Amino acid sequence: MKHYLLAGAIGTIAGTLVATQFAGPLVAQETGKNASVYEQLDLFGNVFERVRSDYVEQVDDKELIEAAINGMLTSLDPHSSFLSAKDYEDMQTQTRGSFGGLGIEVGQEDGIVKVISPIDDTPAAEAGVKAGDYITHVNGESLVGLTLDQAVEKMRGPVGSEIKITILREGEKEPFDLTIVRDTIKLTVVKTRVEGHAVVLRVSTFNDETMDTLKTQMAKAVKDAGGMDKITGFVLDLRNNPGGLLNQAIEVSDAFLDKGEIVSTRGRKPEESERWNAEKGDLAQGKPMVVLINGGSASASEIVTGALQDHRRAIVVGTKSFGKGSVQTVMPVTSDSAIRLTTARYYTPSGRSIQSLGIQPDIIVEQPPAKPVDENEDKPKTESKFLNSEADLRGALNNDAISDDERKQIEEEAKQVEATAKLRDEDYQLAYAVDILKGLSAVNFQASAVPDSVKPAITGEDATQEDEEGAERQ
Repeated sequence: MKHYLLAGAIGTIAGTLVATQFAGPLVAQETGKNASVYEQLDLFGNVFERVRSDYVEQVDDKELIEAAINGMLTSLDPHSSFLSAKDYEDMQTQTRGSFGGLGIEVGQEDGIVKVISPIDDTPAAEAGVKAGDYITHVNGESLVGLTLDQAVEKMRGPVGSEIKITILREGEKEPFDLTIVRDTIKLTVVKTRVEGHAVVLRVSTFNDETMDTLKTQMAKAVKDAGGMDKITGFVLDLRNNPGGLLNQAIEVSDAFLDKGEIVSTRGRKPEESERWNAEKGDLAQGKPMVVLINGGSASASEIVTGALQDHRRAIVVGTKSFGKGSVQTVMPVTSDSAIRLTTARYYTPSGRSIQSLGIQPDIIVEQPPAKPVDENEDKPKTESKFLNSEADLRGALNNDAISDDERKQIEEEAKQVEATAKLRDEDYQLAYAVDILKGLSAVNFQASAVPDSVKPAITGEDATQEDEEGAERQ
């Protein structure tokens, strides 16, 4: 029977049962504990029978027991829960990269559904759903008081059907409605683009396809940019990436690290601890890197960010990440159902636990709010030309000290600088990252040139398992 471990990867938990003989008082104490447990189980059985026989309506035994199990698990933390046959099947489908829904990753905070992040190129993202939004109603029906799984079920429906969700957003004076058409969500796990001489690697989730797609798309982008020698560096964009499979997070981290620890996990028992280390080889060949994060960057995204930040392999830019640093293990309990149980915490190479704290960027850069579109904003108010450089002066000398090829190169570089300036209006954080890479390139920075004396001491005890994203994907 397999145990699925996400946010984290898929794997197994092995426990060792040790038989030990105890002295009389300890045996008596253990017997007393067992008696107490049996009494509580008797209490549960009595309540269950009373509900079956006396509740105002007939209840389904299976649904009642599953609800009791789910209540026990959800009382532990926001990420532990029972996965019914349907929920278990949905979870396995999501990690393979295609499912139906709105395209949002959600969790629950104080009983209210909270958006961890919208997924790129999905109906929710196109409708304007943002990380940090609270969803209070679905089609006018309140979600308050429902479990996360029940709320998620309300948002599910046939592909092509409409759903109206009510949003509470920080900074907005009152709630507002968004109408979204459900669709089949096919995750585009990696997208690349070239900005100036910087290659942007946009990773939207960590599923079975992430590492292979990253390699393919990265190679194509480097070729399009004219080869590695022409590149100033790489931007790894993990904004609004809610996480996924731990093994993929480890592989992505390893892709840019030559050595050292990537992540460790520590459970309740020392033997349930594990550590993963990088192997030699850097896909970026030591070129400078910037990692972009925000409040929607969670779990596996934080593993990658923490590893690259602790090893001084990348400069982290943006805003504080989500802070999901716990490990969930998905354990099958029947042939078609499972439980999702928090079993450990994960730690960055320097021994940091980011649970509830998140990862702080090296440089905090807020994304400015979008400005209202003004069609007349860019139109000049006069056609008259005003002097603004030497070249505009009447009778100014020509510069004949440079060749036509040199002049063409200068003009091309000027266009690239202007393009980055325009990018600030579209995506200020990304433009900032591109500017950092250009600055590092100007001083000929290489990751391999960073002396070990300035890198953090990699500490931390042994740790365990893999992690499963504790949110629900819609």
